[in-house]
Amino acid sequence: MNADPSPTVFVLNGVNLGTLGKRRPEVYGTLTLDDIEILLRSEFPGVNFEFRQTDYEGEMVGFIREAAKGDGLLINPGAWTHYAYALHDALETVPVPKVEVHLSNVHARETWRRHSVVTPAVSAVVAGMREWGYVAATRYVLEQRRG
Repeated sequence: MNADPSPTVFVLNGVNLGTLGKRRPEVYGTLTLDDIEILLRSEFPGVNFEFRQTDYEGEMVGFIREAAKGDGLLINPGAWTHYAYALHDALETVPVPKVEVHLSNVHARETWRRHSVVTPAVSAVVAGMREWGYVAATRYVLEQRRG
């Protein structure tokens, strides 16, 4: 746990999430990752957020390991959700509350999107709430920290 009285929450976004706001806005919304960062910082002014995005799986594993020094972790793995066992294994080693976040409702989309190899390694899952899923996930992580 972070010794600072202000909690630190890592917000990790995976493959293709750097294109938010441009890629399929009817599915993922029109906000960019920068917009989501602004939203979280305004909703939670006392929280230290560490935002990361990568299209490289090995780099994401490093980000996950770095998150062990924080108080909580939000991860939107993007398409890695469905096949990245390396992310699952890395998440298992991080002893903080972890939430898997999806902007769209993956359960109402293509069949292959309904299975996550990440889910067994996290504390909770939020899907289909667009940017508000990040807000809900942050609230959950902060409550777990108090708990």
